[in-house]
Amino acid sequence: MKHTILFILILLLFSCCEKIMFEEDLQTDDPHKNFDYLWTECDEKYSFFDYKNIDWNTIKNKYRPMISKDMSDDSLFNVMAAMLNELKDDHANLFSNFNVSRYGNYRKGQDNFDWRIIVDHYLPEDYYVTGPFRHGYITDSIGYIRFSAFSGKVNTSNLNFVINKYKNTRGLIFDIRENGGGSISEVYSILSRFIDEKTLLYYSRIKTGPGHNEFSELEPISIQPSTEARYNKKVICLADRGAYSASSFMALGVRAISNITLIGDTTGGGLGVPNGGQLPNGWRYRFSITQTFDKEGKNYEAGVPPEAHALFNWNDLSTDEVLETAIDTIKQSN
Repeated sequence: MKHTILFILILLLFSCCEKIMFEEDLQTDDPHKNFDYLWTECDEKYSFFDYKNIDWNTIKNKYRPMISKDMSDDSLFNVMAAMLNELKDDHANLFSNFNVSRYGNYRKGQDNFDWRIIVDHYLPEDYYVTGPFRHGYITDSIGYIRFSAFSGKVNTSNLNFVINKYKNTRGLIFDIRENGGGSISEVYSILSRFIDEKTLLYYSRIKTGPGHNEFSELEPISIQPSTEARYNKKVICLADRGAYSASSFMALGVRAISNITLIGDTTGGGLGVPNGGQLPNGWRYRFSITQTFDKEGKNYEAGVPPEAHALFNWNDLSTDEVLETAIDTIKQSN
């Protein structure tokens, strides 16, 4: 975990420097100055220009002529938000007291999750709620765990309960579909319960200079096996386009662990850790400042693909085809 801790400290330092560099004499409501400030911050610090083949100068030439000194705050926000959305990144956001910009990467794929179908047709009525986990047996020998958000509520106690409850099953299904992300440290806490030796999950690097390709050296991100309860039988992780940010980090980590299989649809991406600051007019912004690569050096910022593809059939609301694929995979692996 020491590499992970070091990487987080670097991000915190980056955030602190952002606040230190913002001086009171820069404060202004001038629309042109605020537009130029945001464009320059992105130009020097955003991490995926080359990967996404984005010509940021062309984007500036497209949107800056839309700026006028007498425009309303709402109009200014809309122009700057549209510029950020050219990054096609749900970690690129503008925050004001009246709106928050967002891209909506999940719309690139069909919806592949319905909790009501699982409750009505798979889980018992008295399924468990243990911290952030909703879980139960979906067959006599297969456990199901729904994890809807990396909300900071995962701890040793609730993980121990869930892992111990299903220790005698043939397999375990861990469902992160439509999990929009959150605390990335929970990825490591969870995955450490499914390994027996130190495991390299992926590599990360952080933006270090104003050039579009100026980065730190690749930093290996590895985890150690938990000293608490662990599960070493077959595990299936379910993901979809709604699985974003920390969920994509988890999906990438899953692909590095031999006894876990990733099933469903490609995730929404979000493998760049976001950071940001404050504009001269007081609005805040953020965007991705890191890159993440799998063990073979592939960049999956656009989404982590499943190892077995499965989609919903919305003409049949009594069956979860993604979950059925996971059940069949476990049965065939024993």
